[in-house]
Amino acid sequence: MQHHTEKKRLITGILVFGIFTAFLWLIKGIELLTGTSFSFLGIKPLEISGLTGILFAPLLHADVAHLTANSAPLFLLGAALVYYYRSESFKLTALLWLVTGAWVWLLARGNGVHIGASGLVYALAAFHFTSGIIRREPRLMAFSMLVIFLYGSMVWGFFPDFFPKRNISWESHLMGAVAGIVIAIFYRDKGPQARKYEWEEESDDDPDDSGLPWRTNTDPKPAEPEPEHHDRKDPEIRYDYKP
Repeated sequence: MQHHTEKKRLITGILVFGIFTAFLWLIKGIELLTGTSFSFLGIKPLEISGLTGILFAPLLHADVAHLTANSAPLFLLGAALVYYYRSESFKLTALLWLVTGAWVWLLARGNGVHIGASGLVYALAAFHFTSGIIRREPRLMAFSMLVIFLYGSMVWGFFPDFFPKRNISWESHLMGAVAGIVIAIFYRDKGPQARKYEWEEESDDDPDDSGLPWRTNTDPKPAEPEPEHHDRKDPEIRYDYKP
């Protein structure tokens, strides 16, 4: 039964973010076929007209290469979110999406327009990594290591000087990573948790761990009081005698 449930969650995650990724490609296809650009719907920092970008910026990409770079990590990290966090995944995705966009609008500088799902990708990666560390749940920790292995190089996205010929929204990357960490800490009690074994519960009840088999009680035993000596005679034995 449990195997069937996990399989269902996995399929759901693949379908949801598979459809979402395909939708991003549909938008880019419409732009290419019609010769138009929806980049005007991106985030324009500190401009009222740029507030709509909080909602639409992750759906828009500058070119095919930009979308290609975001598609695989978005699909993998998003599907994992649905698998591990089930009913909470929609709320978490919305929070990561909106908080990242809002912080970019508020804190980014310059006259540029910020578009792309990379902020959301960074938010998802930071969320998964932080959750695995603070929850100490084996599956999440294993996935955290996978995130580092696959996307550890994403850290260079915080430094635009390494890519002088590309207009990288490092603010989206940074705000996404911070949002992922903050939301992971805030939601640390939701989703999968590390199993608590019986010996751990006993340890919680006994803060000194004195009941554990590997802990030796080193407290000295109280000295036994010495017996008191009194000068006393042996008891006199009397017999009842009748002549």
